Amino acid sequence: MKHLKIIVFIFFCIHLVACNDHETKKVKEKSLVELTQYVDPQIGSVHGRWFFYTPAARPFGLAKLAPSTNGFNSAGGWGPTGYDDRHTSIEGFGHFHEFQIGGLVFMPTVGHLKTVPGTLENPDVGYRSRFNKTTEHAEAGYYSVFLEDYAVKAELASTERVGYQRFTYPKTEEAHVVIDLGHKQGESGDVTNTFAQIVNENQVEGFIETYPEYVKFCDPEKRVKMYFVAKFNKNPTKYGSFIDATQKEGQLKTEGINNGLYLTFSMEKNELLEIQTGLSYTSIANARLNLKTESTGKSFDEVHKESKEIWNQKLNNIVVEGGKKEDRIKFYTGLYHALLGRGLSNDVNGDFPEIDGKIGKTPLDENGKPKYNHYNTDGIWGGFWNLSQVWALAYPDYFSDYVQTGVDFYKDRGWLHDGAAAGVFTNGVQTNFQGLLLASAYNVGIRDFDLKTGYEAALKNELEYHGRNLGNGKYDLAYFVKEHYVPYKDTTISNGWVFNFGASHTLEYSFSSYAVAQMAKGMNDTSSYNKLMQQAGYYINLFDPETKFMRPKLEDGSFIKDFDPMKPWDGFQEGNAYQYTWYVPHDPENLIKLIGKALFNERLETMFNDAQKTMFGGNSEDINSFSGLEKLYNHGNQPCLHDAWLFNYSGKPWLTQKWARTICNEFYGTEPLRGYGVGQDEDQGQLGAWYVMASMGLFDVQGHTSANPSFQFGSPLFDKITIKLDSTYYKGEELEIETVNQSSENIYVQSVLWNGEPVLNNWMYRNKLMEGGKLTFTLGSKPNQEWGIEKMPPSMSNEN
Repeated sequence: MKHLKIIVFIFFCIHLVACNDHETKKVKEKSLVELTQYVDPQIGSVHGRWFFYTPAARPFGLAKLAPSTNGFNSAGGWGPTGYDDRHTSIEGFGHFHEFQIGGLVFMPTVGHLKTVPGTLENPDVGYRSRFNKTTEHAEAGYYSVFLEDYAVKAELASTERVGYQRFTYPKTEEAHVVIDLGHKQGESGDVTNTFAQIVNENQVEGFIETYPEYVKFCDPEKRVKMYFVAKFNKNPTKYGSFIDATQKEGQLKTEGINNGLYLTFSMEKNELLEIQTGLSYTSIANARLNLKTESTGKSFDEVHKESKEIWNQKLNNIVVEGGKKEDRIKFYTGLYHALLGRGLSNDVNGDFPEIDGKIGKTPLDENGKPKYNHYNTDGIWGGFWNLSQVWALAYPDYFSDYVQTGVDFYKDRGWLHDGAAAGVFTNGVQTNFQGLLLASAYNVGIRDFDLKTGYEAALKNELEYHGRNLGNGKYDLAYFVKEHYVPYKDTTISNGWVFNFGASHTLEYSFSSYAVAQMAKGMNDTSSYNKLMQQAGYYINLFDPETKFMRPKLEDGSFIKDFDPMKPWDGFQEGNAYQYTWYVPHDPENLIKLIGKALFNERLETMFNDAQKTMFGGNSEDINSFSGLEKLYNHGNQPCLHDAWLFNYSGKPWLTQKWARTICNEFYGTEPLRGYGVGQDEDQGQLGAWYVMASMGLFDVQGHTSANPSFQFGSPLFDKITIKLDSTYYKGEELEIETVNQSSENIYVQSVLWNGEPVLNNWMYRNKLMEGGKLTFTLGSKPNQEWGIEKMPPSMSNEN
C-alpha cells in the first residue's frame, strides 16, 4: 500500500510537470510579438497633414509631440503643414496635434537669444536649426534628432497626457528654451489670446486660445482652448517674455498674441535638461493633475520603454506572419496610423471640454478612473470603409468610447458633430456620418454606450432639417427630405468658399439613411424604419438612364445641361460623376441593374486599367492632396475606397482579388514621399486602415451598415493572420486567417474553408466570423472563375 502511494505520487509529479510545461509552452506561444519594429513614422511624411506625423505619442493619446518644420504661422486650414521629410531645419517641438488644434511649441537653443523661428530658406534669421537626416530617429512613441546649429540632442516621448522632452546641451551659460504660445501652429488657426507664467521657480503654466478656420464658419462664436503645466528638472538662471523679436528680460508672465516666454540655463557638457508637460483641454488645474498622475516617479527612459510596450500590445491585437517584409511594414505602419489619430480629450479624472468653458464629467469606476474616454476627431467621411472596420474588429472598446463621445456631444449641443475640437464644431465635409457610424457600432453588437440617447441622436441626424447649419452638417437636408434629392446650386459660406455638392450629398444621405434604418429595425421602431428606408432609395432620383451616370439635377427637377462626368467639384464633393456613380454602397445589386451588368463591369474594368497608369491617383508628377479628382479613380480620397470590392457583387470576384491586391502593392509604399500615394492625404489613419483590411482579404462595402453585416473576401497578402477578439463583445477568442500557396504570383482565390468546411460564396456574415475559428484561403496564379459566384453579397435589394 505504501509503495502504491509512492507510485501514485510520482505519477502525479510527472503529470504536474507535464502540465506546467504545457502551460509554459502555451504562455510562450501567446507572448507578444515584437511588432513595433515594422512601424516607420517616416512613411508618407512628405506633404502630410498637421496631425499625421506625431511619433512621440501613445495610441489615441492627447499628448502628441513632434518636430515642426513648417507649422509656424501656417494658413491654419486643412492643408499639409507641420513636418515634411524633405525639409532640413526644425523650428520647434509641438505638443498639440489634432484636427484644427495646435500649439505650445518648445525650442532648445544656445548662444545669442532669438525669439522668432526664421524661415526654411534662411534659418539663420531666427532660432530654427538645421539637422542631418542621419541623426534623426522616429519610432512608435519616441523621436530624437541632433540640432546642428546648437549641438543639442533633442528627444521626445509621452504618456497619454504628458509630454516628455529631453535636451542634451553642450557646456554653456546660454542654454535657452523658447516657448512659443501666441503664433498659429499647423491647423490651429488664429491665436486670439494666451497666458503663461513662471511659478515655483521651475514651472510654467498657462493656456492658449485659438480660432481655427473651420470654427469660423462651423461655430463662429466659439474658441478652442488648450492648457498646460510644464515642469523643468532645474531652475533657470534667467527668464523673460517676448512679442515676436522684442524681448523683456525678467518678466515672469506673458499674455496676448504673437508672444511667449524663454528660460535660460547654465549647463555642463552632456547635462540633460528634462521637461515634463501636463496637457488638458479643460483647465490649468487639470493639466497639473494630469502631470502629477502620469509622470510622478517616471523617468524619460521609463516612459519611452513603456510607450514601446503599449504600442506593441495594441499592435498585437492583429498578428500577421509571412509575406514580404515590405508588406508587414506597410501593414503595421498603417495600423499605427489607425490607432494614432483622433486622440483623447478628457483628463485623468474624467473631465472633458464642453462648450463655452463648461466641463463635462465622465462617470468614474470604483478606482476613480473614467469608465470611458472622450476623443477629438476630424470628420468620419469614408471612415466606415477603413477605420471603423478595423476598430470594430480588433479594438471595439475604443469604438464604443468613440461613439459615446459623440452621444455626449449631442447631449451638450443638441446635434451630433462630424468633426469636433475640444467641444467645438469643426465639421469639414458637411455630410455628417456620425449617425451612420453609431448605427454601424450597434449593428456589429457594440451596444454598451448610451443606446437610447444615441438612437435619438442618429434619428435626428437623418430626419430633422430644422436648425441645420454648417456646424452640425447636412445644411441642405431639407431638400433631401422634402424633394427627395439635393439640387445643383451654389452655397457660399462666410470665408468665401463655394459649395455645390447636391449630387454627392444625395448619395451620401441615402447611404446614412439606410444605416440608421437598420438600427431602427433593431430598436423595433417601424415608423422610423419605413421613413428611413424610403430615403435610402432616393439615390435613384439622380440616376440618368440616358448616360447611365449619377447626374446633378436643378431645382426644377431637370438634369443639368452640358454634363461632363469627368468634371470634379461640379455637384460632387472632391470627385466627379464617374467616381460617384459607384456611390451606392448599401445597394450595389440595384446599381448593377440600373447600369446593366455588362456596362457596369466594362466601366469598372476600364477604370482600374486606366488608374494603374497613374498609381491609382497618386501620380508622382503631381504632389497634391487632391491629385486624382479629375480621373476615373482616386484611391487617395474617400469616395472611391469601396470600388475595387464591387466586382464581388457583379460576378467577377477574381477582379476584386486582383485590384485590391494591386492597389496594396502599387499605391502604397515605404518611403517618405511615396507612402500613401504620392503626398496624398492619409487623413487620420483612413488610408492606412484600408490597407490593413485589404491585406487581410476582408472588407465590407456596406461599411457595417446592414443589420446583419458581412465581410466580402479579397486576397490576403500574408501566410497567417491572427486577430484577437474581445470577449466583451464577441463569442470567439481568435479569428485566424490562413493562406495556402501564398506568393506574389498566386493572387487569385481558388477556394475558401471555414473551420474545414467549404465556403462557396465570396462573403460571410460577420457575426459567424466573430464566433472565432479558422478561415483558410487557397491561392493560385490563375482566376478560379467558378468560385464565389453562387450567391452575391447582401445588398439592400436582396436582404431579408
